[in-house]
Amino acid sequence: MYSSRRDFLRAASLAPLAATGLAQAAPRAPKAFFGLHPFIEKNPHAVFIRRTRVPEKLHEESKRQEGLKLSREIFVPMDGKPGIPVTHRIVLKPNVTSVRERTRPNAENWGTGTDPQFYEGMVMGMQEVGLKKFHFIEANNFQAWNHRGFVDINERLGIQMNEPERRIRNFKEEYEMNWTKVHDAVVYDRIPHYAPVNEPDTFLVNISKWKSHGMCMTLSVKNEQGLVVKPYVRFCPGWAMVTGAPEFMQPNINKQVEARVNRYFESHKKMGYSRYESGATLGPMHQEIWAHKTCDNMSALNTGLAMIEGIYARDGNGFGIGKDFLTNIVMFSKDKFRLDMIGMYLGGHEPGNINLFRIAKERGLTDTFNPWDVPVYEWIDGEPMPRKLSDFQRTNLVTYYLAKAGEPEYHLVNEPFNYDKIRL
Repeated sequence: MYSSRRDFLRAASLAPLAATGLAQAAPRAPKAFFGLHPFIEKNPHAVFIRRTRVPEKLHEESKRQEGLKLSREIFVPMDGKPGIPVTHRIVLKPNVTSVRERTRPNAENWGTGTDPQFYEGMVMGMQEVGLKKFHFIEANNFQAWNHRGFVDINERLGIQMNEPERRIRNFKEEYEMNWTKVHDAVVYDRIPHYAPVNEPDTFLVNISKWKSHGMCMTLSVKNEQGLVVKPYVRFCPGWAMVTGAPEFMQPNINKQVEARVNRYFESHKKMGYSRYESGATLGPMHQEIWAHKTCDNMSALNTGLAMIEGIYARDGNGFGIGKDFLTNIVMFSKDKFRLDMIGMYLGGHEPGNINLFRIAKERGLTDTFNPWDVPVYEWIDGEPMPRKLSDFQRTNLVTYYLAKAGEPEYHLVNEPFNYDKIRL
């Protein structure tokens, strides 16, 4: 019988699982439809937190098992509607950041992106419900995709990978990209995403990393920035990639962008928000523009499930500077902004001090930026248990976001915020 290379690689990948007991759990019988656990569907504004049991951040078998077990609990076979046909294509967006600091041992930089074995286990669980069409999408760092083995995993599991580079003529021809008109745009009137993002019959699964970044933390909302075709994906450089963007991008930038961004910015300064006097390189205006580009992008995307993988967390700058912490939690929700508020708070920061959440509330993309408004459940063996946010330990993940005068370069953004006084 003919056996393809893909089938051979997949069989090889399952062999070590059988040896370690990962394949012993009875797989679910696939059906024509799938869906999320009914409680998740009925509580789309809740955030779920699952404690994992990984002994060490490079212990591959336990991380794969945690992904597989959680995937089996979240994704369920269904007989029909309101389920989703298993013929849908699953768009996978892990955080595949490169490691820019090569002077340290590889293991010390492992936390700069989504854990590959957890990702692998999640996909294996989705395959059990009958899903077969998977697309890995990432705009950045093609040369580093296999630093943690993502290319190898994708080939073993039959996951298609996008080609991130585009020429100017490709934008005119709309080569393997989908354009979306942004409602009430501030920066981008139209945004291009790599195909098949935003196509019918697709379901987006966002598996981000719990880590610090120049935008405070890079969680699920920022992770979807990597679905945007280069060079539109460059959200961080401030005006240099707005008014100074390449000529071929200018028709898709809001004609009123300067007036709108400056009006928001001046209003926020007058309201006395913290850190608007920071002299940081990624300064207050950079943060303002990044937040509006991000909100434009969120207006254009529909995510099926968002996750923050925090089996181990990372502080620092998001790349080569920082250290990892074995934190053993995974957070997930259908609501990306609420998920990130919880991730931000448990990372030692106060979400009210972060431009993104306040701006998202002003623009109608979230109904709150207060983490205490978010229903939180602990996910235990496939069942949600109501919890208080204070039931979970915080991990101080220092960042270089908008340092104040006299403040250490890497710090917490944890000054008190009066949510009752400022409701936007």
